This record gives sequence, C-alpha cells and structure tokens, in this order.
Amino acid sequence: MSRRKWNLLLLLFVPIISCYNQKDVYDGFEASALNHIWTSSRMVSQAFEIQSRIVRKGKSAAKITLRTGDVLEAGNDSSLTSERDELEEAEYLESDEGIKYEYQFSTFLPDSFPIVATRLIIAQWKQKCPGQLCSDDSPVVAVRYQSGKLFITLTTDTGRRKLYELNDEIRNRWLDFKFRIRFSRQNDGEIEAFLNSKNIISYKGITSYTASRGYISTFNKYYFKMGLYRDVMREPMTIYIDEYRKTEL
Repeated sequence: MSRRKWNLLLLLFVPIISCYNQKDVYDGFEASALNHIWTSSRMVSQAFEIQSRIVRKGKSAAKITLRTGDVLEAGNDSSLTSERDELEEAEYLESDEGIKYEYQFSTFLPDSFPIVATRLIIAQWKQKCPGQLCSDDSPVVAVRYQSGKLFITLTTDTGRRKLYELNDEIRNRWLDFKFRIRFSRQNDGEIEAFLNSKNIISYKGITSYTASRGYISTFNKYYFKMGLYRDVMREPMTIYIDEYRKTEL
C-alpha cells in the first residue's frame, strides 16, 4: 500500500479510535434514542423512555419504570432473587484502577414512589469480576433508597460501611449528585461526594476488592450503572434521570 493511501486510512480511522477512547462524556437525554455511551443489556426495552414532562435541564430526560419480572437474576445462599432495569456504561468507558474520575447525574423520584423495606439501588459502581467466585459481590459504591432513607455505602473485603445517610423526604424533587472517585486496593483510594452542591462524603482509604476474592491482581476495571435494581416485589417503580457526565480528572 502506498504511503498516500495509508495516510488516508489513518485520517479515516483515527477519529473513530479517539471517540472510543473517550473518557469525558455527557448525556442530557435530548435525543430520541439511547446514547451509544450506554448498553441496555440490564434493561427490558419497554422500561426506558425519553420524556419531556419531568426534566432537570433541557427539553427531555430519561424515565425508567421497573416492573415485576424485568431482568430477573436468581437468588442463592447469600442473596434474594433480584430484578432490574438499569443503564450500564459501555465497556470502553469502564474506569481504571488508580485513576480519579468525576461522575455527575441527577435523579428524580415521583411522590408516588413506594416507601418499602425492599433492597433498592439507584446507582452503583461494580468491580469487573473475571469469574464466578466474585460474581455475586455487592457493588463497591452504591446509592441506595430503602424505607424512605437515602444512603450511600462502600463495600470491600472487610465488609460494608455506610458513608452517608439522609432521612429527609427526597421524593418529588431533583437530586443532583457529584462523585469524585479513585478506585484502589491501597490506602490512596478516595470518594468525595456532593448532593445538591453540599459536600456529604470525604473518604480516603481502600475502595476496591482484592485478588483474594477472585479479582485480578492488577489493573482492575470498574463500571457504572444507574436506574432501578431491587429484590423482587409486586409494585412497579419509576425513576427519572438527567444530566449525566463522566470526566477523567
């Protein structure tokens, strides 16, 4: 192949490569279809909708409705059967161990949202598991809503700890979250979180599982999901999501 043809091929493919190495992404849910930064493998098609009635910014926002039986996952000795409708970031956007990222997103629970004791996660960061040994581990960081309380947890080899809890009524108003996270198996990990511009978490320490639980020993990956993930129950749930942004710091 001539040098001229090779250079033309590079001009064609470099923008594509750059796009898929992108770690500074935004979705305001203004398009009619799901943005390519998401995968819908954790969601049934009828659960997702772009609507314009409840919006944080712009003209539209995402609406996710979870109904009984959506994306079922069988229980085992350590967990109940679960169901979910979640947006999961595309594989090329997964976070790398040791690098700091900032995530921003806004959520809205309508005033009809059920207050129940059922386990519910509305946003989570999972560590990528290469095999079965760690496949049932809890998310490393999770935003949970249960019995009318919003709380944020960190789970590592030593167990789960609650980093934040809010007992105030959060339904029928937008919640603007910002997280700055560095995942690490060492003490240089960190989580700084803001809710509606108020600093709610400043944590430094281990923010990852280790190889003893079945994960790889170096260069771990972590992926973000948001929507509705819960133990099985009859009543449907609806959440609105807008203004998602992820930046590598």
